[in-house]
Amino acid sequence: MRRFLPFAILFVALWQAGTMSALELKLPGNGTLTREIVRNPDSYLLPVGVWSDGTLPSLEIKGRVAQQAWRIEASGITTLQLIEPLINQLNGDGFVVILDCVSQKCGGFDFRFGTTVMSAPDMFVDLLNYRFVSARADRENGAEYVTLLVSRSASTGYVQIIHVAPEGIAPPKVDPSAARRPVARPDNNQEGASVAAPVMPLEQALETKGHVVLDDLEFKTGSSALGEGPYKTLSDLARFLKSDTSRRMALVGHTDSVGSLDTNILLSRKRAAAVLERLVGTYGVSRSQLEAGGMGYLSPIASNLTAAGRDANRRVEAVLLNSE
Repeated sequence: MRRFLPFAILFVALWQAGTMSALELKLPGNGTLTREIVRNPDSYLLPVGVWSDGTLPSLEIKGRVAQQAWRIEASGITTLQLIEPLINQLNGDGFVVILDCVSQKCGGFDFRFGTTVMSAPDMFVDLLNYRFVSARADRENGAEYVTLLVSRSASTGYVQIIHVAPEGIAPPKVDPSAARRPVARPDNNQEGASVAAPVMPLEQALETKGHVVLDDLEFKTGSSALGEGPYKTLSDLARFLKSDTSRRMALVGHTDSVGSLDTNILLSRKRAAAVLERLVGTYGVSRSQLEAGGMGYLSPIASNLTAAGRDANRRVEAVLLNSE
């Protein structure tokens, strides 16, 4: 892993008819390349549409597939500020955007787990706060494709770049050059804000925000057992789902930071699964309306340095998958 100056410059060398054309993608903040994978030849399913009717529209691309994961230490930066400069630079080099979507409009949980994402801790994706872009450029020796996936945690931005091209177009190279940081702009979607307990009724929160923390559930450190309850959030969530059986919900588990990442991801999945089973077994919700997943300790909403913070981080969130 290497450390670079602010605005690390990513060069993709494009060799065409014996000449080189360079694409420069400037990553904001102090960028660290955490992982790189190059496979030649290989194939990649490039998303060309949002998740819909149980499928993710994709185009199979063959050639050299280069994947990079970047971590950017920039407290307060939004996903829009992470991705917009990259899109502008792609456009300037002849790329045409195929798909440009945000979190729930991409398909939320389904989209994130339906496309290629490098594994944690190198790449982190907040299911409620990510952006995705796929783009294509036609070159003399074939088409070149780039996808960008960005997300963030409390103080860190994450960028995944996947580059697919035929022979003659070189994989990404990195130059540790510095550039001026852009002026921060407000993000109207307020994506930089931490997920917090709702201050409105659960149904209203789901319909307006698309997600809610089930903040009255009880889990002890290291345990996937859900307390006996009863829990008002589960009663309200069950009523919300049963009132319209076309609604689908992802239950996403989170943990405190005690233990390893792999252990906590498994634990968070088990916690989400426990909530799913309680909704089905006790509240009569149809299993077909529910999915369960887990993020481990990668998306805290409070400090893990205090007992109260760790307690807040042991939680399950409900994410509405079809908000239309």
